[in-house]
Amino acid sequence: MQLKEKLFKKLEEKEERMVEIRRHLHENPELSFEEAETAKYILNFYKDQDVKVKSEVGNGHGIIVEIEGKGDGPVIGLRADFDALPIQEQADVPFKSKNDGVMHACGHDAHTAYLLILGESLIELKDEWNGRIKLIHQHAEEVPPGGAKSIMASGVLDDLDEVYGIHVLPTIDQGEIGLVKGNALTGRSNFDLKIKGQGGHGAMPHTTKDALVAGAYFITNAQTIISRFSNPMHSTVLSVTAFDAPGGYNVIQDSVTLRGTARYLETDSKEFLYESMKKAVQSIEDMFDVECELDYVYDYPVTHNHAEQCEFLEEILMASEGTYFDKYTNPEPQSASEDFAYYLEKIPGVFLFVGAKPEGVETAYPNHHPKFEVNEDSLLICAKSLGEIVLSRLENLGKGDGNE
Repeated sequence: MQLKEKLFKKLEEKEERMVEIRRHLHENPELSFEEAETAKYILNFYKDQDVKVKSEVGNGHGIIVEIEGKGDGPVIGLRADFDALPIQEQADVPFKSKNDGVMHACGHDAHTAYLLILGESLIELKDEWNGRIKLIHQHAEEVPPGGAKSIMASGVLDDLDEVYGIHVLPTIDQGEIGLVKGNALTGRSNFDLKIKGQGGHGAMPHTTKDALVAGAYFITNAQTIISRFSNPMHSTVLSVTAFDAPGGYNVIQDSVTLRGTARYLETDSKEFLYESMKKAVQSIEDMFDVECELDYVYDYPVTHNHAEQCEFLEEILMASEGTYFDKYTNPEPQSASEDFAYYLEKIPGVFLFVGAKPEGVETAYPNHHPKFEVNEDSLLICAKSLGEIVLSRLENLGKGDGNE
């Protein structure tokens, strides 16, 4: 029996356990940077296994598990995140979140479950492959600055030759694996804008400096950044997502605050959006005689899948299409953002999508929705695809295949 077949057999035998782990994690979600119990659960999973474990890696509860093969060879990283979101679950499942206002609404419970079982299976077969595998159990993907950047800064992954990760998406059909070549997910910047004016009576606006009107004008003005100044061939988004202006019927407030996000698929757009935002802020200062404080934070970079690794993976996955999964595709880039981008800035690799649409559903609830659900059959597909990829890359890189 070939090594891949042995691995797949183990994964199939452990599928029920994989699902049980996912459901346990789903019932016990923890927010970014607060995942202490989840980290304990992961560490306990590996405590009697023949691996090297580093905990509290980076700026939180990150865990790196190193598996040594039978001999020298390449070093491959496999990553899964394990934080949840501040969402009250509304999904009708028997393993609903036990933590009020916290939910695994992005599938990180599924990511962790399949990587745990895949890791255990690779450990059991470690006398049959050369090289090393580093399992990256990452905290705090959802909240900037995220966990990936600090894990990279720690130096614990400096020896990686390649790195791979998967995200489940219920908006993609079950049984489908998607690989976006090149820029796969947008970069992200977040901003807070405080506008300080001069309050007064609602019946005498001429005696005030109306911060609320200035804020409303800013929202309208900011939309022209994309529609009139951004290159239409570049994928960019600018959204004002919060406007805090409390007050009574006859009170003009002293100040208001706004919040929002910018997304861009081309790295060059990062600076353009910031400079355009500064001009929009300056214009309302001049027009309404108000003072503005703009806090603009460059956040996750563009997630870029490396060309050489994409070609390798396409060959691997197309050869397996119709076996353990139904369809291989090249979908459009996603406008969401991911801190997996920090790994790919320094290490060649690929971030894949695996379809997880629930059975009998025409239009599934997307990630970050309170009714988000994952088709649990996708867990085995995730484990098998990532397992096939890592075994293939260990073998091919060990024979001297190059990297970018």
